[in-house]
Amino acid sequence: MSYSSPVAAGFMFGRVLSRFRERLGLAALAFALLFVGAQSVLAHEFKAGDLEIEHPWSRATPAGAKVAGGYFTVVNKGGTPDRLLSISSDISEKAELHEMGVKDGVMTMRPVSGGLEIPAGGKVALAPGGYHLMFIGLKRQPKQGEKFAATLTFEKAGTVNVEFAVEGMGEMGGMDHD
Repeated sequence: MSYSSPVAAGFMFGRVLSRFRERLGLAALAFALLFVGAQSVLAHEFKAGDLEIEHPWSRATPAGAKVAGGYFTVVNKGGTPDRLLSISSDISEKAELHEMGVKDGVMTMRPVSGGLEIPAGGKVALAPGGYHLMFIGLKRQPKQGEKFAATLTFEKAGTVNVEFAVEGMGEMGGMDHD
């Protein structure tokens, strides 16, 4: 294709460039919408008053296991502390808040009595190796990719229903953590 003048060639190049930008813009918009959609699928947060419960998760358990752990982060956006008092779930006979620590070079785990304080304007992470939930007397095995329901009860914020996403046996909670 030949053009009789540089002006005509420039005009055609401008039209091609304009179409390219338009298509690129549409592609970028489609990608952005896809990303936002994926984030909302992965986003896994719950609210109770001033508290935000971020990404409750558990690990898949092998056949016959009687316990499973539960993990999440609680962010207190309020001006007063609150306290996690209890946990319940249909997946187990009971659920307890536990703390792991090292005493005399030995890893220990013990139930936390009196609940867990969530400081005003602060956050507390329940994670492997520290504070965590124990689902005791499993009624069924949590399987990777599934979710199970639980209820958290806070002193001030009241109760909040959450879903624990079940990750693989060796996972560390990375499905949608920073």
